[in-house]
Amino acid sequence: MLKYFSADWIFPVSSPPIKNGVVVVNPDGEIEEVLTQEEAMSLGLAITKHKGSIVPGFINTHCHLELSHMLGQIPEQTGLVEFVQSIIKSRQGDIEEIKTAMYAADRKMFENGIVAVGDISNQISSIEVKEHSKIYYHTFIEVMGFNPGRANAIMDDVKKIKHTFGTLPTSIVPHAPYSVSPELFGLIKVEAEKDNAFISIHNQETKDENAFFENKSGGFLALYKFLGLDISFFAPTKKTSLQTWLPYIKEQKTLLVHNTVSSRADIAFAKENNNNLYWCLCPQANLYIENALPDVDLLIEENVKITLGTDSLASNHQLNILSEMITLQKYKQVTFEKLLSWATINGAEFLELDQQIGTIAVGKKPGLNLIQLSADFKIESDQVKRLI
Repeated sequence: MLKYFSADWIFPVSSPPIKNGVVVVNPDGEIEEVLTQEEAMSLGLAITKHKGSIVPGFINTHCHLELSHMLGQIPEQTGLVEFVQSIIKSRQGDIEEIKTAMYAADRKMFENGIVAVGDISNQISSIEVKEHSKIYYHTFIEVMGFNPGRANAIMDDVKKIKHTFGTLPTSIVPHAPYSVSPELFGLIKVEAEKDNAFISIHNQETKDENAFFENKSGGFLALYKFLGLDISFFAPTKKTSLQTWLPYIKEQKTLLVHNTVSSRADIAFAKENNNNLYWCLCPQANLYIENALPDVDLLIEENVKITLGTDSLASNHQLNILSEMITLQKYKQVTFEKLLSWATINGAEFLELDQQIGTIAVGKKPGLNLIQLSADFKIESDQVKRLI
């Protein structure tokens, strides 16, 4: 039996919004028709209209489900170096407690209208949750190893983790430029090319990251000391972080996550060296950790592909893409329709799901969310009512 969903506005994303439109959905959740008010009236359909706006399901392109048990454990605005040390000290815990927290976070993301997630994993603990979830997950299995001599052994270990994920969609990816050697980057590239995989990397999250590569200074020296790593072998490249590591990946489809200190020169370099990049913003995590935000105006001006993420509950109070949109609306005055494309179709394209989700279009199963907007299309609340 078909269902008919109507609201003050329908935002298909791929076409202009429809005032008092109607979305017709079959029992499998597939869109059968998208009608104007006039078309629906001519058919004489009995339709219940919702107050608000109907949008496609949201895509969270950057999450760490494994850290869900760390909600509220790390102080805010300590800076990335201190934050990373806190994660290392505190991420272990009772197995059942960790699993319970992941199930709760997954359920909450579903309630918040999220239909697909790009999730970072360092272990196998999230497999059970993902196998039972109503959300689509692509797992980015993260590799770390700054010592070039250990690159092959590290890659052998991470391949075993990937194998354990079985048929769940996965990619082997670098953690961050400051934690992956050029040799390990090379092995990651080989794996990505072999599997035709897309990858994700934490990029330029703090000024310390650029300082380390430009002149071997800044807070990361304290991090390596904390980790007991001898980095005497490392010579600064005299380039920013992004300009140092991006050539290792070449043309691989890549998600750059955070980009808090990415400059115009970095973006120009990125465009010259890889035409298959997506730029993920996690604004609430940036404020939580560094109390800073990326130059969003610059990213818009440079017309790069932007997606949205939540990061983890270690660095955020909730896993809610609509909340991330509100943060960018508040601090960066980004228009709703831009934010919506970042939260839907751009994320779907990156995860290669755009034929199934990301827009309200005939033949797709995007999920439908009801949200509240003002008359001038400003998000009024982070509450989402999931219709399907």
